[in-house]
Order: sequence, then structure tokens, then C-alpha cells
Amino acid sequence: MAQETTERDNPPPLRNQPAPPRRPRAARPRAARLRGPLLAFLIASGAFCASWVARGTYPFGSTGRAINDQANQYVPFHRALWDLVHGQAAGDLLFTWGGGFGQQFLSDYYTYLGNPFSWLAVLVPRQHVDLAVFAITPVTMGAAAALMTVYLGKLHPGPWWQRGVLGAVYGLCGWALSDASYIPMWMWGLVALPLLGIAVEWCLEQRRWPGVALLVALAWFGNFYTAMMATMAACVLLAVRLIVLDRTGAQRLRAVWRAGTAAATGILLTLPLLLPSFLSSGAAQPTKAAAFDPVRIEVFLTGMLPGTYLWGGRPRLYVASLGLILAGSFLLNTAIARRTRLVWAAATLLVVLSFQFPPTQYVWHGLAVPNGNPYREAFVFSGMVVVIAWLSLANRPRPLHLALTAALLVTATFVLRHTNDFGGATWPAVLGGGAVSLLALVLLALGEKRRVLVPVAAVLMVGVVLAESTAAAANADARRSRERWAKPAATSSRSITQHFDAVRSVDGWPAYRTDSGAPQTSYNDALALRAQGPQYYSSYLPEVTYKALEPLGYGYKNDGRTFFGVDNPVLDAIFSIGARVEPGREKDSWTARKFPAPPLVTVRSAPYTSPNPAGSVYAHQEDVLGATVYGVPPVTRGGTATEQTYAARCTPGSEAFWYSPELYGTLVSGGAEKPLEDRMTGVVRLGEVPASGRIDVTVRTRTQNATAGEHPVGCLDRAGLAGAVARLTDTGATRVTPGGHSIEATLPKGSTGTAVFAMTAVPGWQCTANGRTTTPTPFHGLVSLPLPPGTDRVSCTFTPKGLTPGLAAATLSLLALASAAATGLRRRRRDRV
Repeated sequence: MAQETTERDNPPPLRNQPAPPRRPRAARPRAARLRGPLLAFLIASGAFCASWVARGTYPFGSTGRAINDQANQYVPFHRALWDLVHGQAAGDLLFTWGGGFGQQFLSDYYTYLGNPFSWLAVLVPRQHVDLAVFAITPVTMGAAAALMTVYLGKLHPGPWWQRGVLGAVYGLCGWALSDASYIPMWMWGLVALPLLGIAVEWCLEQRRWPGVALLVALAWFGNFYTAMMATMAACVLLAVRLIVLDRTGAQRLRAVWRAGTAAATGILLTLPLLLPSFLSSGAAQPTKAAAFDPVRIEVFLTGMLPGTYLWGGRPRLYVASLGLILAGSFLLNTAIARRTRLVWAAATLLVVLSFQFPPTQYVWHGLAVPNGNPYREAFVFSGMVVVIAWLSLANRPRPLHLALTAALLVTATFVLRHTNDFGGATWPAVLGGGAVSLLALVLLALGEKRRVLVPVAAVLMVGVVLAESTAAAANADARRSRERWAKPAATSSRSITQHFDAVRSVDGWPAYRTDSGAPQTSYNDALALRAQGPQYYSSYLPEVTYKALEPLGYGYKNDGRTFFGVDNPVLDAIFSIGARVEPGREKDSWTARKFPAPPLVTVRSAPYTSPNPAGSVYAHQEDVLGATVYGVPPVTRGGTATEQTYAARCTPGSEAFWYSPELYGTLVSGGAEKPLEDRMTGVVRLGEVPASGRIDVTVRTRTQNATAGEHPVGCLDRAGLAGAVARLTDTGATRVTPGGHSIEATLPKGSTGTAVFAMTAVPGWQCTANGRTTTPTPFHGLVSLPLPPGTDRVSCTFTPKGLTPGLAAATLSLLALASAAATGLRRRRRDRV
């Protein structure tokens, strides 16, 4: 029987004895040190790209690549980053004018663009930004695999190619392939885990405190959500290592102290991004996240089988069969110290059990109810499985133990075969991938005496991970695309190019805004097409923006964190929209039209209250516009619950509009059909009122126990609206100059009353009138400023809440980091002398 050891290749100092002086390592060529990480990078990124080729996915085929928020958020936000870097954005890093009528941007940058590889998007032409976004996933997977290879080498020495293969197994875990492959910022969590693992090892070695802090900062700069999970995992790794290594109490305390202080310093470095994002999250429109409901145990266990894709918010916990077989042999491998085996196994078991226990699950998610898939920390478990797989492989597991583990894997798959959603690539991965993996490991064991078998084993191990992971990724992509929410969308096409060109052809910012119109390609078309309309989709969309736009008749979804545009002249006048883009007659063509609009800053001499029925969307619009432009007639309702009829009378020649946020179905009026999607639809244009003055509307709906309400119809007097626009223009600002996160306006001499800015009152605005600081006041959810006598110049500047204290904390942290680095440098120079 092999002798049990803990760290046999690098024994720790004896208890109560000072650590011996560190002997310089034998210099190895840089190329030799990079071989393992490079192999891991190539396997991981290559397998994922190969799955695109297998599926015929864009750019290797015609199948759409963008899934869900990848099309609606990530590609548009990366296009906004491109505009920002190339000086073509309406806004800057703190604020954007390109959507939601002006919104904070710093928190969105941190959340959606924090992955350092997101900057690949600014290196390509704008029309290819979407390709760069897709490339972020395999590049990040490869980087995570490479860093895991380095971390495994710090845990235990071993052949570079074996570490590289297992590093790739981690980069291609089920969470990466099935859960986060289309979410660039979350993918950085895959990198953060081995990054922080390396930091833990430096703390145990009593080395590189500044380096540890910088690694923590790098992890948190990428994405705070998954970095938080990776940091918790790093705490587990530190605890395990402190137990299995033979250290004195003082050495353990020093390691914990170094880790804690370095982690705090690194996180404080990110506070200029972290604190504003935290405060923005608190001010965001609330969502209705459901309570955590653990999946059934058989579903949970099925998620550990290689190649498995489970529908919906299920756990994707698997790694390739090679990693599972090696991990399973860990407890049986007597070449590893008993304490090491028990502690690592117990830690891995406790981590995976914590995913099913609601209190610990909330801790993993930052004490918040997960909105979406509740198992977003699954990559932590996969990382720990790969660690114990490596410890077993590095200590040469016996073929018999490997065979027993493989048989157990086949048995578990057979037992779980009837689990809901079981199928796809699971059996091929278990039987085919498992058999090849077992053969490779047996050949590797035999290669200790017959060296010619080692290259064969290496080829088999690389090949099986590459092939099995490619199949698993293609299977996940194929099965996910059958779900309605994950139907792939186009992010590049002739229509999108023509749409962008049409928006640019009528751009008039800042004289007026341009609305990119409908139908939308994404929920963030204003950002993607460089327009300035209301379209915006962000987890940080403020509650004040929702409360400003919803009563005016704008459509929304995601509990009010996504707003859509509507073609309504009154709303155009309120928000200074002077151009709109619409589909042309020819396929994929777009046309643009311009119309008069007031400036971005107008002056209201006195408060105004609409004479129309209070609470109706049309009265709200008039209150903000400051003029009566609608007729809101009574309606007569008839029909049935599923086919409702409405009739009303308006002035002939006026323009009729409809608003029914509770109904989902089809609206029929004047021989034309229009879709109704309850709150998503907003105000709908019906057309000109006929000479009879009668308006008839039929709604075929599937909505239960809901109607269009008391005042669904409003008839617009276009001449009256033209007069109101002319008055607002005459009394409004003569010049408006928006900056990146500021706006300044020159008013006509003698202006009195209130200056109203055509932007929602998101938290963070500070204003001045004639250079004197004045507190802005809300005007129906918009920023407004009372005008002292003689005011002819007003300005407002946006500063994200928390930015100033965040910068102060980061400065102190940077000083501490520089001081520690300088002290260490002086000490090393003194020791050399």
C-alpha cells in the first residue's frame, strides 16, 4: 500500500519551527510554464466553438446565436460601449442619453460590460460588435480553464498536459455550457474562482500580499455577482487548506489575516463601481422574484450527469466524464492522506448540499431571492470536483478504483434515466465518454512501465474531453432553443443595417430626439441604433422612471424594468422627439420622418390640470404637456368576455388612440388588426376619426375578467397639439447643450415659472440657476427647476449616488496597496544586501 502523505513534494515546516528560507526554484523556460494553460485554453475554447459549427450557428451558419438577454441587453450595451470609446455616444461612462430619456450608465457598465474581454467589442468595426460579444464566451472559458490549470499546479505538482486537460474540464462545466454561455459578465465568475484560488495559495505561502489584493480586485471588477460567489468559494478553499496543511496556529492566523486584509483592500478598490451599483439596485423598479424552491433530489442528482441539459431553472452541476471518474476515485486513493481525502470530500459535499438549503442558498446569492435560475453558483461545485479529480490523478489512482467509479456512474445514470428532462447527450457521454476516459486512465497507469502508452493516453484524454464537451454544448444549445424565451434572435441583418442608417439620417441630437420606432430588434434599440427614444432594458432602471413613464401610456414588461416606445404625438412633444423611423414598403427597408418638437428644456409659467377624466392616460399626458389636446369620450361596452366590443364618438377628423393595459389579444378597428399584449403595448394609434364621428373597436382577448377600463379612447386635436408645441418652443430654451452627464440651457430673457427638462428624475441630478445651486423638484416624474427672477441660464449635472465615497475608499485602498508594495520591495533589497 502506498504511504499516505499530505504534501509529499513540498512538506510544510515542523510545528513551532520557523519556516526555512525559500530556495530559488529551478528556472523553467516561460514556454514550458505556459504549455499547460495554453492546452487548457485551446481545448475549452475549441470545444465551444466546435459546438457552434456542429449546430450551424451564426457565424458558421444561418441559425441565430443571440439568446434572450444576449440580444436584448448584451449586444446593445456592447454597441453602446463601442460608441462611447469611439466618441460617438450621447453620454459618457456615468450617464447615457441613448435610451429611457436619460439614464445612469455606470451601474449598467459594471453589471453588463465588466468582463475585461468585453473590450474586444471596441476593437472591431461597429457592424461586427455582435460577433465580438459571441467571442467573449469561448475566450473567457479558455481563460478560466488556463487559470484553473495554474491553480491545480499550486495544489499539487504534476504533468502539464494532465493539468491542462482537467483545467479544460472545469472551463467546460455544465454551468458554463448550459447556464451562462450567453451571459458575458457572469462568465467572468468562471475566471474569478481559480484566480482567487491562486490568491489563497499566496496567502498560505505568506507571499505577495499586494498581488492577492489585485487578484481580488480583478475578480470583483469583472462582475460583483459571480465574484461574490467565487469569494465565498475561496473562503472554503482557504479553510480546507488550513486544515489539511500541517501549520501552527500562528501560521494559520497570519494566513487568515493576510487573506482578509487583502480581500478587503481589493474589494475597496472596486467601490467606485460597486457602491453606485448597490445604491442603484436599491433605487431600481422592484421585481416580483419568487421564493427559492429546491428541485427534487432526483432532478438535482441528474444535473451532475455529464452532458445533461435540464429545462428551466434547474441545476447544471456536471463536468465531463473524465473529471467525474477521477473525482469518484478520490476517496479510494490511499496515496492521498486520509485527512486530506476526508476534508476535501466533506467540503465538496457541504457546498453542494448548501445549494438545496434555502438559508445558505440566499447567502450564495447575496441574501437576495434569485430572479431567474436559482442555481447560479453551480460553477463553484464543478470547480471543487475538478480539484479533487486532479488530486486523485496527481496521486496515480489504481485502475480498479477507476473502474469501480465508472461502474457507479453508469449505475447512477440507469437509476436516474426516468427523471424529467433526462436525455440528450447523457447516455453517449456516460457510456462513450466514460469508456474512453476509463481506457485513457488505465493506459496512463500502465504507462508508468510502458512509456509508449502515455502519448496514447494523452491523445485519448484530450480527445474525449473535446468531443464530449462539444456534444454537450451542442445539445444544450439545441434543447434550450426549443424554449420560448430562448429562441435565437438575429443581431446582424440587412434590416438592422438599414434601420441604423435610417436613424442616422434624421439624427438631430440635441435639437431633438430620434425614436428608432417599431418593430424593435431588441429591448435596447435606442442604445443599439444610437437613438434617444424611451426604449431601455436594465436591472437598474429606476423606480422613478417607471412612475414617470407608466402613467403616460408607455408599454413595459419585466415588472417595469423594460420600456418600449409608442407612436404618440403628445408623448413626442413632451420628450422632445422630433424624428421617428418606420418600416418601409420594401422588405428590410426603413423610412424616417421628421416633425416639429419643443426643445429639451421648456418653461411652464403655471401649474396645469387637465379637464379630462382624472386617472385616464390622456389626462396624464395633458398634465405634463400643459395643454388640453384630447377629447376623451364615454364608451359603450358590449360583446362577450372573449370578444369585447366598444363604441365611442369623437370629433370627425381628429385622431383616435386606444389604451387597454389589462387586455391581451387582438384589436380590430376600421378594418385593421393590431396586437394587444397587455402592459407591453402602451397607447395604440387607431387612425383618423371618420366623418360619422363613430369609433368601433372589437377586442378578441384571452385575458380573464378584464376589460379596457372606463376611458380607453382618446381623440387628439392635431391643430391644438401644434399650437401647444409652438408655445413650448417659443417660451423654451433658445439653446441646449448636453454634455456626457450634464445639460445646460439658455432661456429667453424674463422667463418665469418652472424649467422642465425632458428627462426622468433619476437619483443623482444636481442643478443650478444662473450659477446658484438649486434643488431640482419633480414635475410628474421629470426633472424641473423653479426659476428665480432674472434667470436666463439653467444647468444640471448627474453624479451617481455613491461615486464620491467610492472614489475616496478606493484612493485609501490604493495608498495601502502602494505602501505595502513599497515596503516589500525595500525588504527584498535589504535581504539581498
